[in-house]
Amino acid sequence: MRTVDEFDLARSQEYALLATLLTRSPDGNLLSRISALRGDASPMGVAHVALADAARRTNEQAASREFFALFAGLGKGALLPYASHYLSDTLYGRPLARLRETLGDLGLEKAPERTEPEDHAGFLCEIMAGLAGGSIPAPAGAERIFFDQHVSRWMRRFFADLERASSVGFYASVGVLGRTFIDIEAEAFALPG
Repeated sequence: MRTVDEFDLARSQEYALLATLLTRSPDGNLLSRISALRGDASPMGVAHVALADAARRTNEQAASREFFALFAGLGKGALLPYASHYLSDTLYGRPLARLRETLGDLGLEKAPERTEPEDHAGFLCEIMAGLAGGSIPAPAGAERIFFDQHVSRWMRRFFADLERASSVGFYASVGVLGRTFIDIEAEAFALPG
């Protein structure tokens, strides 16, 4: 098992936060914890401050309504947080089939109680959290390959769409955080070695 440094642990925590916020609406406890986030003048620091401010301006019921309207509703402004939608304009498309192959190679499969397909943005952030934090054992370079093949080609666009979605408050800040984080990850993975 590889040693996980502070940087990879922080990356894992960012992915885990995004995974949580994309798979369920935040309860009062999570909103309280998010409202305590601190930041600095860096892009991620600014995104953390904006998310903390948004968490202080909302409550559990408002966040739940927003989550439903964005991800479960069929109305105007609803988003489809799936790689297949963004990459092939279908659901259950080739990107999902490729992802399932990769997950099989890593010895992973979706838990039976999970209803969303594996190419859901939250599921992919959960996998990245496990790879970055070391809870998913993988060969050297697997994290970069997974990011390149299954995350980088579409997730920035998804977060940008989330940021601009109609009638969002709290989730616009989630979009900013996700877009900023994916940009930083893409730059870091593009570096040699």
